[in-house]
Formats: sequence, C-alpha cells, structure tokens
Amino acid sequence: MLRIITANLNGIRSAARKGFFPWLASQNADVVCTQELKAQAVDLDTAMRQPDGLEGWFHHAQKKGYSGVGLYSRQTPERVIEGLGIADIDAEGRYLQLDFPTLSVVSLYLPSGSSSPERQAAKFSFMARFLPHLTALASSGREVVIGGDWNIAHREIDLKNWKSNQKNSGFLPEERQWLSQVLTEAGWVDVYRTLYPEAGDESYTWWSNRGQAWAKNVGWRIDYQLATPKLAARALRASVYKAQRFSDHAPLSIDYDISL
Repeated sequence: MLRIITANLNGIRSAARKGFFPWLASQNADVVCTQELKAQAVDLDTAMRQPDGLEGWFHHAQKKGYSGVGLYSRQTPERVIEGLGIADIDAEGRYLQLDFPTLSVVSLYLPSGSSSPERQAAKFSFMARFLPHLTALASSGREVVIGGDWNIAHREIDLKNWKSNQKNSGFLPEERQWLSQVLTEAGWVDVYRTLYPEAGDESYTWWSNRGQAWAKNVGWRIDYQLATPKLAARALRASVYKAQRFSDHAPLSIDYDISL
C-alpha cells in the first residue's frame, strides 16, 4: 500500500508549532506533498527537513514569507524536478516533482486570485501555461499523482455557498471549465471524488478565517490528488483530517494499492 498525504500548511513554521509533525509521524505516510511553506531553506530545522524517517525536498519562492512547496518521501527518488522551467512561475515556488521507478509524485500550489485583479490575471496565466504540461505529463507513460492546493472548487457540491461565490475567485466559470478540461481532455482523475462521488461538507479542505467559517463548516474543497487513470483505479480510501487544525486547510490522505 502507498499512502500519499497533501497539506497546505499556511506556513511550515506555524504548522510545526501547531503539531503538524507529531501528527505526521503517526500517519505512516510514504509521500507527503506540502504547499505554502512561507519559508526559505535557512528557516527549516532538522525536524522540518527530515521528519520521522522522511526525507524532504523543497522549492522555495524567491520572495520571503511567500508560497513554496515541499515533498517528503521514505524512499529516495531517482530524480527531483524543481519548477516548470518558466521563470515567473518558478520564482514563486509552485511545482516540485519526485520521480520513482514506478511513478512520479508532484506537489502543486496553484495561485490564488482572490487578493486582486492582478493576481487573478496571474492565476489565469498560470493555468493557461500549465495545461500543456499537465497534458504531456498524463501522456508520458508514467503513473503520476499531483497532490496540492488547486485553489479551485470544481462543482457545486465542492463548497458550501456556491450560489454566492459564482463571481469569486476559486469558483469562477472559467476556472471550473479549466479544471473540467484537466479532468477530461488532459486525462486526469480526481481521486477523492471518484471514491466518494456524493460526498458534500465532509469533503471540504479549506475554511476562510473570516466569520465563523470553521465552526459552521462553511468550507471549500480545493485540495486534490489528481492521478493518471490506472493509478487512480488503485485508490482504496481517502480521508480529510479535521480533528486538529494545523492550518486553514486540512490534510487529505489517500491510500493506493501499489508500492514504490
């Protein structure tokens, strides 16, 4: 069995103080995808770089206290790919890939567009340039899992207040159509939704810090593991962990009937 966890940490140092790494030590994960590290290499202590027998690899943003992704693994990969080879995207630390003999695992942090029209434009630009890479990766002949914060709720079932969010970043028609294209034309499978097609509020992975969103479970499902079809078909179970809060996101764990 292969257990993959994806978690937006909203600051790796903050998540560490809130108990993320002791929790992780109890999860028996094989690979862990993390996003929004908000840290540079010099900010990571040994517990953050090598937690509980896991080895870490990181793609930091150039801007301090911003973005960044990481991957932890129990097995040393054959190859590490940092970034997409696109300068402005790679400057924000949004893509990291580990290649193993039988599969590849990617940690992805797709931009949010909620802070300004400029950032929404940057998000759309990222999406347009990332789609050909997704298509090529799916048709590469390798089995792949992309775990990450996609910052898009795909369908109405994926967020509480879908009617009032149709003009807001994260649920715009253009964003949802793009994700549909990823899941059809580009050849990817939304593993959680395939396992639990009718799951509603128990599927949410992010809650706004405004109001009483967490207390009232006014959430969004924006953290996904997308996989190539043969690998997705080997998924056994998935869960969203909400008993503790390490971030404004909750970790998503999926078990696959394969091994590295």
